[in-house]
Amino acid sequence: MDGGNLIDGAGRADRAGGTGGIGDTRRALGAFLRARRERVAPEQVGLPGGRRRRVRGLRREELAQLAGISVDYYVRLEQGRATQPSPEVLGALAGALGLDAAERRHLDTLAAGRHGPAPRARVSPLLRRILDSMAHLPAFVTNHRTDVVAWNEPGAELIGGLGGPGRSERNQARYLFLEPASSRAVFPDWEDRAVEAVGQLRVATGRWPEDRELAALLAELSARSCEFRRIWATGEVVMCTAGRKRLRHPTAGLLTLDYETLHVPAAPGETGLVLHVFGAHEDGRDAGGPAGT
Repeated sequence: MDGGNLIDGAGRADRAGGTGGIGDTRRALGAFLRARRERVAPEQVGLPGGRRRRVRGLRREELAQLAGISVDYYVRLEQGRATQPSPEVLGALAGALGLDAAERRHLDTLAAGRHGPAPRARVSPLLRRILDSMAHLPAFVTNHRTDVVAWNEPGAELIGGLGGPGRSERNQARYLFLEPASSRAVFPDWEDRAVEAVGQLRVATGRWPEDRELAALLAELSARSCEFRRIWATGEVVMCTAGRKRLRHPTAGLLTLDYETLHVPAAPGETGLVLHVFGAHEDGRDAGGPAGT
């Protein structure tokens, strides 16, 4: 893929320029179904596999049969010629593809065909006071584009000196993919963090398909990062949750920290934010121990 190609909402390259097809939810739905179909091995659903198969994953007719729908209708879904499938069809496809809860919600969002620009995100004075009050817990706030829009001092230090003069990039996805030397030093499990970022951006494209800033971000990452293109093509979907991560602190060294993501409700006309809070293990194990996913 050449550097001039843009990722569209369907996860494919758009050679026409501009913002690509990110607002075209029909193409996004078809591309997501195709990516999930290619992920399912025939043996997983009781079908014969083998080296002679010319396609990766399930064939279209196999998935249609498993979901109990006609092959023609499924083909039209993948091609964007059928819109707004029924809840029953979506449920059957989700079951046949083995979608998890996050993937199923994303499928429903794409099928609903949402439109309209993304609301603005505002960090309230109270949210800033909450951040400052957590002086011993690293914390930062992101929007749906993975922009870090607020942080406390421990949080800024933890994720690569965010508040320092040497760190100008405050978008997590840009930092991961366009500053790989620095981001790989901060995140030893870089691949996991990169998949998370791409999966969150994919969710955002389904919710806000006409967000021009988001479209521009995806176009930039697609043009400049082969790693971004590789991960985007997998169709991964990720929701912010909780777990454990490894990070390399500039003075404390390698740390393994528990984290929680707290969703801040949106005011009318605004989009909600996500508060990420990190803390040491409750079980007292060495901070350099193994990380969870």
